Amino acid sequence: METNHKQFLLKRFMPYMGKKSYLLPISLVLSGFSAALNILPFVLVWYITRDILADPDGIRMTDINFYAWLAFGSAVAGVVFYFFALLSSHLAAFRVEIGMQKLGMEKVLAMPFGFFDKYASGKIRKIVNEGAATTHSFLAHQLPDIAGSVVSPILLILLIFIIDWRMGLAALVPIAIGFITMTTMMNAEGQKFQKLYYDSLEEMSSESVEYIRGIPVVKTFGQSIFSFKRFHDSIQKYKSMVFAYTLLWRKPMSFYSTVMQSAIFFLMPVAILLVGRGENIGVILADFIFYVMISPMFTVLLMKSMHFRQKTLIAEQAIDRLDDLLEYQAMTYSQKPLALDNYGMEFKDVVFSYEGGHRPAVDHVSFRVNPGETVALVGASGGGKTTIARLLARFWDVDAGQVLIGGKNVKEIPKKELMDQIGLVFQNSRLFKGTLRENIVFGKENVSREAIDQAVDFSQSREIVDMLPDGLETMIGSKGTYLSGGEQQRIAIARAMVKDAPIVILDEATAYADPENEHLIQKALKQLSRGKTTLMIAHRLTTVQHVDRILVVENGKIVEQGSHEDLLAKGALYKGLWDEYQKSLAWKIDSKDVMEGGQR
Repeated sequence: METNHKQFLLKRFMPYMGKKSYLLPISLVLSGFSAALNILPFVLVWYITRDILADPDGIRMTDINFYAWLAFGSAVAGVVFYFFALLSSHLAAFRVEIGMQKLGMEKVLAMPFGFFDKYASGKIRKIVNEGAATTHSFLAHQLPDIAGSVVSPILLILLIFIIDWRMGLAALVPIAIGFITMTTMMNAEGQKFQKLYYDSLEEMSSESVEYIRGIPVVKTFGQSIFSFKRFHDSIQKYKSMVFAYTLLWRKPMSFYSTVMQSAIFFLMPVAILLVGRGENIGVILADFIFYVMISPMFTVLLMKSMHFRQKTLIAEQAIDRLDDLLEYQAMTYSQKPLALDNYGMEFKDVVFSYEGGHRPAVDHVSFRVNPGETVALVGASGGGKTTIARLLARFWDVDAGQVLIGGKNVKEIPKKELMDQIGLVFQNSRLFKGTLRENIVFGKENVSREAIDQAVDFSQSREIVDMLPDGLETMIGSKGTYLSGGEQQRIAIARAMVKDAPIVILDEATAYADPENEHLIQKALKQLSRGKTTLMIAHRLTTVQHVDRILVVENGKIVEQGSHEDLLAKGALYKGLWDEYQKSLAWKIDSKDVMEGGQR
């Protein structure tokens, strides 16, 4: 969906409303009628007051009763119209909220895998859900005030000059001063400062969430003071913004509140002057009462206008964030079925750069993995190993070169068919809130009990199933039932085994496992990759000693390749990595070092 951040705000909501876009103009029209009807009682009260004060002897109770009932009827009608205006705006708001969430999630589900590297799940949820809630509040509650904020001032200014232009001018003096003050407060600089204020508030909220989520890790490593620093800094920044925000508007807001309540001080001298010139005191008094009654309405209208502009800014920021999210470059997929002759993979002179990257993350990489082979990618962190593996699954599209499966470019393979051929096991596998069985068979239909049991056994997960109170039917993520990182990894491997894809990508699958779980995961991975075309990424070099070929990646390039023994014999980069890894395995803390470290 193409978006334009410079479009009129209400127009930007229309695509999310579907066939109910007429609700917005209906709400505005009803709100305008309500505003007009709410002013009519003041006019009718002025008529009654003028008849009583200007000619007490000629009072006609019939006319007074008529005006009184008409005032009552118009007030009730104003409430009714405003009710239906709110009803329409709320219906419109619900449509927009649902539309934003529905369209947002549809777009998110259609995004390439690389999208989720840029946007974490929490950020996506915040942008879509909180953005939809913010716009709902704006449309439901602020939208009806738009028409009222336009219609009411126009009608009031006309009445001010029609009834008595001299007293009208006097009544407009504080209103004009207040309007100028309000405009000064809400200028470009004030709006920019207001945005900074809300940004600091959002930053503090985000830091508080991250701090709370990280408390277990913080306590484990005894870093409470240091980890609190970022959260504390965000609190201090928000505190400074609150003080600055308050000081910025303290004087103008105090002046505005004072001047908007001073209409009577401008009206009184004019009324006395007109009476002194011999004009009808009853008419002047009736007019004076009318102006005193309607002057506070301008205060309310200006305050509504200020709050409306504030809420408009917040709503604009919310829809801007959603539009930016949805404007992520989507991939095109072939819809034509494509038969694969084999499941070998090949990279042909592949070049890829991340958005905003200063150098290619993958720089002219070429290699082949024959069907049934296991090839490992090793090297320092940030060298491009994970990027290479993920290009195979089309997390992103290459900038140059080709990625082939079975001799076919992955861009030509339909999305579902491509995903059916690849099983992925990441270093940070996650389980869904559901039963253990549902997590294992996720993405695969009509899985037999025998296939599930086999996957559980081969993934070394039988002890996990046996220790749970309801076995495979145990709900994960509720009632205190959670699995460790290593246990989750074994369940993820069971899921990959049930999928039984001919190509397997293992991305640091043992990275976060403890020694006991690592041994079990290694056995599971060996079983998973048996007979499959496997691309493995590993930092623990003991896991790659027996693979068919090792590719050493550095700065996005393959600088060495061969078997474990061949690479050690070369004595180059891989040999250095192996020696460093062996040193890390042999390293242990001596009790004497611990004591000396404690004394220091």
